[in-house]
Amino acid sequence: MKTDSTSPVAPQPGHGFGTTPVFLASISTILGAILFLRFGYAVGHLGVGGALLAVALGHLVTIPTALAIAEIATNRKVEGGGAYFMISRSFGTTIGGTIGIALFFSQAISVAFYMIAFAEVFRPIAAQFGLPFDPRMTSLPATVLLVVLMLRRGAKMGVSALYIVCAILAVSLALFFLGGAPAGVDVSVPLDPSVRLDPFILVFAVIFPAFTGGAAGVGLSGDLENPRHSIPRGVLWATVVGMLVYGLIVLKLGASASREMLVSDQLVMSQIALWGPIIVIGLAAATLSSALGSIIVAPRTLQALAADGVLPGAGIRRFLAKGHGVENEPRNGTVVTGVLAFAVATLGGVDAVARIITMFFLVTYGALCAISFLEHFAARPSYRPSFRSKWYISLFGAVMCALLMFQVDPVYAVVAILIMCAIYAVLERQRQHENDLSTIFSGVMTQLTRWLQVRLQKTTDQDWRPSVIMVSSRTFDRSAPQLFMKWLCYRYAVGTYLHHIPGMLSRDTFRESRTTRQRLIELAEQAGSSLYVDTMISPSFRSAIAQTLQVPGAGGVESNTYMGEFSVHDGPEVAEEVVEGLLMARVSSMNGLVLRHGDHHFGNRKQIHVWLTPRDYRNASFMIILSYILLGHPDWRGAKLSIFAAYPETEVRERTATLHEMITTGRIPIAEKNVNVIATTSDIDFERLVESRSGEADLVLLGLSDSSLQHVGVAPLMKHTKLGEVLWVSASERIDIE
Repeated sequence: MKTDSTSPVAPQPGHGFGTTPVFLASISTILGAILFLRFGYAVGHLGVGGALLAVALGHLVTIPTALAIAEIATNRKVEGGGAYFMISRSFGTTIGGTIGIALFFSQAISVAFYMIAFAEVFRPIAAQFGLPFDPRMTSLPATVLLVVLMLRRGAKMGVSALYIVCAILAVSLALFFLGGAPAGVDVSVPLDPSVRLDPFILVFAVIFPAFTGGAAGVGLSGDLENPRHSIPRGVLWATVVGMLVYGLIVLKLGASASREMLVSDQLVMSQIALWGPIIVIGLAAATLSSALGSIIVAPRTLQALAADGVLPGAGIRRFLAKGHGVENEPRNGTVVTGVLAFAVATLGGVDAVARIITMFFLVTYGALCAISFLEHFAARPSYRPSFRSKWYISLFGAVMCALLMFQVDPVYAVVAILIMCAIYAVLERQRQHENDLSTIFSGVMTQLTRWLQVRLQKTTDQDWRPSVIMVSSRTFDRSAPQLFMKWLCYRYAVGTYLHHIPGMLSRDTFRESRTTRQRLIELAEQAGSSLYVDTMISPSFRSAIAQTLQVPGAGGVESNTYMGEFSVHDGPEVAEEVVEGLLMARVSSMNGLVLRHGDHHFGNRKQIHVWLTPRDYRNASFMIILSYILLGHPDWRGAKLSIFAAYPETEVRERTATLHEMITTGRIPIAEKNVNVIATTSDIDFERLVESRSGEADLVLLGLSDSSLQHVGVAPLMKHTKLGEVLWVSASERIDIE
């Protein structure tokens, strides 16, 4: 059975971690600096009810994402790269690489963001001793130390450190919950009127990044002994525990502090805790744990991007994809991550960057939810996760991510989208010769096509359009038929082209048909054609036509027009085959087209001439519609459509009025001066008349009647030898121009 693999570099064994490191990496990122510094502000401005609503709203994104991650991770082994691996194996390397690059920068810059927040712990100490304070005095050396430790000891040391800092974090929260309201504080005192309340969406934007760390543990995917087991459990437990802790903190703050305290003191938790200094220690632990989580996963994302060939430069890819030791430790990626984090930390403040980071994380979460939803819709047999979310939960999560991006900060949402569009454009150009349509999109299109085909088949009241089908064994000898079909099917018509392979169905002919089919697809893609192409194995051309007339066209749409072709250099037997095909199409009540092509090759594509006669009462509308369709293709842009109506003198007035009414009511873009009505008599040579007026035309459309086909055979197709390309039109149904 076909898999989703996009041929990544073979994964190397990692550290063999279990579920606990996934949980710790996620929960330590969730319970970060915003918990200690900004939740008092949130409760103070929104009240307990408003803050709980903000917590619930934030988890309308994180819970669907956690469920989607659990689902995707239980379908297949998640190798190195975490969220990037999941997205790229579902959406293809170009889209996945775009999100992966943005995700890496978000993770790397988050290291600087958390280290700057860590430095803020020392601001009160500096103020107490009357010393000047610059956060870079602490954040820069701390960043260097963190990177050096990761290079020397690797992820094993980082995970061990997570145990310690998370234990400190747990103790600080326990002492906070054991504390009470400061002496003399009346928690029921109303808000001071001088304090301005910030609106809900502004407060939500400030605290929302606190909820976006749930997927941090996924970055350890390449170092897990059993990712299918550890990722779902670790991420889901971290999300649930984080939501409960935030809800309890809101209730505790509301019950233990006045609103004035909450608004004015960002370390208000230290006034409530059983031992105040533990909050500062907990803040330090929270920021360090978040920085550790980021410095562990960012290099692994970068390593996976390089291993998949997403990054530019073969040398750069080899350098970054290289792992050290049996654990495949991404030391080179750690160096790059450290340099980037150090550069950002030198800025001293990353508020603007932090907002873009939030947008990138939202895009990542939205993509994970979208994968889950699309897999449910695609219904691929190979997608068999042992844990399943609900399709509507995943869809809701994806929509919420998109909405919150613009609700939190529309300017930064647009900036983030533009950045990702630029990355995508570069990757698409870099990988332009690769077919990067992932299996999930193929599955979605298959399912959607199946549903639409059934709906179309049940729909009787459909707007008419040409659905042209053609079979030929001379595909690779001439280009005019496929070119003409390409023009017809550019926008309005539906086209199916079948290459006839003579013979009986056997292993050899079937193998030949698959090879030929792929060649046809490549030719159609190179020509920018919207044709559906395939092959037809049949003993004779006659039997091939009989089979073709019973085959549904592209997308399951019933074919209503059969097209044949022959060259002016072909022998009469080819034209006889064409007529035979038209007569068989008549049995199926299908319209018929015959393209006679030669060395003219449609000339300059500037003039289309349509010739009408009294016998074309059915053909006229069809011929005019076909001309209008051709004019819609860029190759015929600026071309002039001329209609020549050759009617007996006694019928000129009546038929002229009918013709003008048909053109006017049908809104056909043709100038009145280009409609030429010619009065004819019995002694006029029609063939000479056409050649005298249309000898220089690039394409001439002529009618073909049933009686001519049945009684005269190929003779009408052999006339008008002085014209260039000619299209004979034979309509079997009444086609009105509305």
